[in-house]
Amino acid sequence: MDVSTPRKRRRDPLWARLTVIFGAVLMMLSGTAIVGARVVIGNATSNIETTNLLGGAAAAAGPSGNNIKGAVNLLLVGIDARPKGSSETAVLADTIVVLHIPPSHDQAYLVSIPRDWRVQIPAYPKTGAGATTEKINGAFSKGYQGGGTELEKRARGVDSLAQTIHTLTGIKFNGAAIIDFAGFEAVVKTLGGVNMCVDERAESIHLGIDKKGKIYKLWYKEGVGIQDLPPGAKPVVHEKGCRRMSAQLALDYARIRKSLSDGDYGRQRHQQQLIKAIAKEATSKGVITNPIKLNNVIKAAGKAFVLDTQGIPVEDFIFTLRGVAANDLVLIKTNAGKFNTQKVNGQEFEQLSEESMQMLGAVRDGRLAEFVISNPQFIAKT
Repeated sequence: MDVSTPRKRRRDPLWARLTVIFGAVLMMLSGTAIVGARVVIGNATSNIETTNLLGGAAAAAGPSGNNIKGAVNLLLVGIDARPKGSSETAVLADTIVVLHIPPSHDQAYLVSIPRDWRVQIPAYPKTGAGATTEKINGAFSKGYQGGGTELEKRARGVDSLAQTIHTLTGIKFNGAAIIDFAGFEAVVKTLGGVNMCVDERAESIHLGIDKKGKIYKLWYKEGVGIQDLPPGAKPVVHEKGCRRMSAQLALDYARIRKSLSDGDYGRQRHQQQLIKAIAKEATSKGVITNPIKLNNVIKAAGKAFVLDTQGIPVEDFIFTLRGVAANDLVLIKTNAGKFNTQKVNGQEFEQLSEESMQMLGAVRDGRLAEFVISNPQFIAKT
């Protein structure tokens, strides 16, 4: 059943909090005095929860004054806290995205790292986890395990993941953000939904709908199938075409992979498209010229994610990168969006091609713009 006109508006998931801040707040600077803008941004972002997410060799060198010089790399980690019984792991790093900003600070690129990439994960001394070879999202689990508060466990997870990415690619991070699915819903709901274009028919394993249009939350058990689907209800189907989506449906669409022809690469693309849609919505006149709505969006974003700017005040970090918001986000796909599957002991993994490793090297060296000019096949459609 097509749900092109949802009856309820609900929420969405993750990585866009940072993009919302980089979009809505930055665009607000137009026509505002610099001093006044810093004050406004400082007040608006004062409720953002910050903590140390990065350490060791994965953390970039400290800032010069209040400015960020050179290329900027931010690690965005999307967290999916699953319902009891749906997974053996309580919290998963479902989404790994590098937001890359070149030295010119006038463009932004979203690079998704496949969570099924088979890699060598170094030991993580803080939890006593040893080195292993497995899917890269296992690096988050190495940090998350053990004692401490939920925030402390998630922070260790991001740190372990960042250390793994740095070991593999040499990329250093100027900042990081943890964004969970549940919290992100509030941001998109506050925006009033987003405009999305469905590029391939996608059947949900997370939502069901009955004949009256009532939507139900579902979960999926590997090897068994969809759970909690009420009698008479069917899985939600997103048909091809452009439409306004509620937060609940936009998040659902961005999480689907099993029914897509290109699996996780399709999901990466749709997640990137959602980030871009949120950025566009947050910088639209309907938000920017409405102080109440803008403030509500910023407040929702502040509550929805945990941010590490490596000691740089959030307002200074944002102000330095104000030119980014005026340009479209460029979506980058690893392996040019083509499967490079390897089977080990009956389990399938994804391997990155030599060109993909060169692309990540370009991220490390601040040359990604040059790379995509020479390799346009790595640019994802929007």
